[in-house]
Amino acid sequence: MKNVLVIGAARSGIAAARLLKRAGYNVVLTDMKEIEREGLDGIEVFDNGHPECLKERTYEFIVKNPGIPYTAPLIQYFSERGDKIYTEIETASRIAKNFHYGAITGTDGKTTVTTLLWEMLRKKDPRAQAAGNIGLPLSDVVLEHENEKLDVALELSNFQLLGTEAFHPEVCTVTNLAPDHLDYMDSLESYYASKMKIYANCTPQDWFIRNVDDEQIMKYATNIPCTVIDFSLKRDDVDLYTKDGAAWLNDIRLFDVADLKIVGAFNCGNAMMAACMAYKLGVSLEDIREVIRSFHGVEHRIEFVREIGGVRIYNDTKATNTHAACAALSAFDRNVILLCGGKDKHISFDDLKQFDDEVKHCFSFGQTKDHFKEIFTRQTSVGTMEEAFARAMKIAVPGDVVLLSPACSSFDQFRNYEVRGEIFKEMVDRYRKD
Repeated sequence: MKNVLVIGAARSGIAAARLLKRAGYNVVLTDMKEIEREGLDGIEVFDNGHPECLKERTYEFIVKNPGIPYTAPLIQYFSERGDKIYTEIETASRIAKNFHYGAITGTDGKTTVTTLLWEMLRKKDPRAQAAGNIGLPLSDVVLEHENEKLDVALELSNFQLLGTEAFHPEVCTVTNLAPDHLDYMDSLESYYASKMKIYANCTPQDWFIRNVDDEQIMKYATNIPCTVIDFSLKRDDVDLYTKDGAAWLNDIRLFDVADLKIVGAFNCGNAMMAACMAYKLGVSLEDIREVIRSFHGVEHRIEFVREIGGVRIYNDTKATNTHAACAALSAFDRNVILLCGGKDKHISFDDLKQFDDEVKHCFSFGQTKDHFKEIFTRQTSVGTMEEAFARAMKIAVPGDVVLLSPACSSFDQFRNYEVRGEIFKEMVDRYRKD
């Protein structure tokens, strides 16, 4: 029986360990924290640290939690030793032989495109799944549906793509590229290049949707082995475009733009990518259009929370970089009271300066609270998100928008961006204007 080592016992690590055990491997699971043993029968577990004995064994391959950097000592040791190091996406996709993937990566918009695609795929087959970086490990899907033919909308972070070798989607896209994760990657160039692994194993029959409006995508998307579908929100001399109030794939009318319920031109682009991917995977135009008409957005992404005294409040906690925050700000004309700040990922906030006129006031909080002093003319640094919201509501008048769009990750004060968003929404629900 061949040995495999799974490093990191978060949800994807647990799922990978269980799947590999069922596939006949001798599985060793390790984590720096305590591991809950339930459901891990037959799996050798080492928790509260990585013992030296792990280095004395040989492994068929190693599965690494995508959040663990390659500079971590144990990962570096096995890398220098020449071991194959994958993420659970790679191992799960090798085991599931009959899955059909629409794969989405990029800096922003991944979750919206993935969710829209999943809703469209469900019209074709209710068993269709959304997995990957969106929250459900692909290994969990394989555990339930391994031998079935199944459509999967798969959101992929660059961390997950770095650990792929043979993964092969039938249609894929990179939504956009902007500086992010410079606290993890060696350089901005390596971050951008890692996204392009999404099409590395595609064939001429597969599609890659290329955003020609994005200068960095045009620079890094090279040597593409599959059919390229050029996409633009600015041009109509491409394959995927808007014209006469509709979104088109060549001469195929995908949907009417007026049917979109989600705000912002960038969300029109997200819908176009999802519709194109769904069409490639066999979803009917009627079903694509029905989803477009009924889709009200993704939780935590420019999510309307509540209107209080004529002030509209939006939760955009998923904006963990400046590019995503810029997209949110571009969805509103003026009178935005911006709540931002969080963990410092060593990226510039200069992109936000273009919205200085639209931002009535910025209340910044967390580790980066003072980074916004040079960005906005009207800015105040506070300690916490709760204080930022309270200060915002004191100056808000009817017609204003209060927008939580942090432009930073959450890990200085919150477990993840979802927790940050849930706490914000609870705060809004509890608020009573004097």
